[in-house]
Amino acid sequence: MLSKKIGVCAGLILLMSFSVTGQDPQFSQFYAAPLYLNPAFAGSTNQNRVGLNYRNQWPAIDANFNTFSAFADFYIESKNSGVGILINNDTEGVLGLRSISVALQYAYDLRILKGLSFRPGFQVGVYNRSINFSKLTFGDQLDPATGTLRAGASAEALGSGQSIFFPDISMGGLLYSKNGWLGFAAHHLTEPSQSLVGSADNLAMKLSAHAGWKFYFKPGEMGAGFYSKPRERSITPTVQYRHQGKFDQMDLGLYYTFEPLIIGTWYRGVPFKSLNGIVNNESIVLLVGYTLKSLKDVLNIGYSYDYTISKLGPGSGGAHEFSIVYSWNSRDPRKPPKDKLVIPCPDF
Repeated sequence: MLSKKIGVCAGLILLMSFSVTGQDPQFSQFYAAPLYLNPAFAGSTNQNRVGLNYRNQWPAIDANFNTFSAFADFYIESKNSGVGILINNDTEGVLGLRSISVALQYAYDLRILKGLSFRPGFQVGVYNRSINFSKLTFGDQLDPATGTLRAGASAEALGSGQSIFFPDISMGGLLYSKNGWLGFAAHHLTEPSQSLVGSADNLAMKLSAHAGWKFYFKPGEMGAGFYSKPRERSITPTVQYRHQGKFDQMDLGLYYTFEPLIIGTWYRGVPFKSLNGIVNNESIVLLVGYTLKSLKDVLNIGYSYDYTISKLGPGSGGAHEFSIVYSWNSRDPRKPPKDKLVIPCPDF
C-alpha cells in the first residue's frame, strides 16, 4: 500500500509541474569513475584503461536509484593525448525515469614547468531520457470511498511512455604535480532541454571542482631480492565540490593506502548551507579497495557504503557502490619512456 501511495504522490507532482527535474547521478568512488568526473582524465594514466561502476542508492525504499557507468580510455603517447568513451545508464524506481548517455572525450597533456602539467579536456555526447507512465497510479484509478485501486487504466492522456534525445557538451581541466592536483569541470554547457511532456525543463549546468594532496611514506616491499617490488604507503586528503541548479554538494575526506589495500572515509554534505530550511548533511562514506599490480597491468576493485545521516535516515538503505577498473601498458618496451608526470589522485 505504501508503494501505491508513493506512486500517487509522484503522479500528482508530475501533473502539476508538467516536468521532471533532477540532478546528475553521483558516485562516491568518483576517482574510480574518472571520465564521469572530468573529461580531462581521458588517458591520464599514460596507459589504456577500462572500467565499470555500479551504484544502488536507497535500496530499502521504492524511490531508489540504480546507476551503471562504463568507460574506456586510451593514451596516445606520440600526441601527448588521451581519448575516451563514456556510457551511463541511470534509472529511478517509482517513475520509471531513465537516462542513457554516450559521450566521446579528448584530453591533451601540456607541460607548464618541470614538475607541473595541465590537461584540458573536452566531451561531446548524446542523451536519451524516457519515462514509463504506466508505472504510475493516478487519482481516477482510486476508489474515493476506500482509497483502494480500481480495475482499469487512467484517463490521463499521457500514453504509455515518452522519450527525448538531445546533444550535450562538457569540458574540464586538470592541473597536477607529483604530489597534488586541482581539477575543474563544467558539464551541460548548453543547458539542453530535457522536457518529456512539452514544458520548459532545461538540464542545469553542473560545475565541479576537485583537489587533493598525497603524502608519501616509506614504501613497503613485496617479495625479496631481484623479485622485490615497492608497495605504496600514503595518506591522501581530498575534497570535491559540485553545484547544479539549486543544489550544492561537497565530499571531504581522505584515503589511506597500504598496498594492496586502500581504505577511505569522507563526509558528504554542505553544513554551512541549507535548502528550504534543511541543513545539507547527507552521508558518511566508507570505502575498501584492493589493488593488484604486475609489471604491465593494474586491477582495482572497490566497494563503498554511504551511511545516510540526512532526515531520510539509515532506513533508506544508504547506498552501495562497486567499481572495477583494469589498466594495461601497450607501449613498445624497446622505446625509452617519456619524462612524464603521473597524476597522484587515488584510484577510488
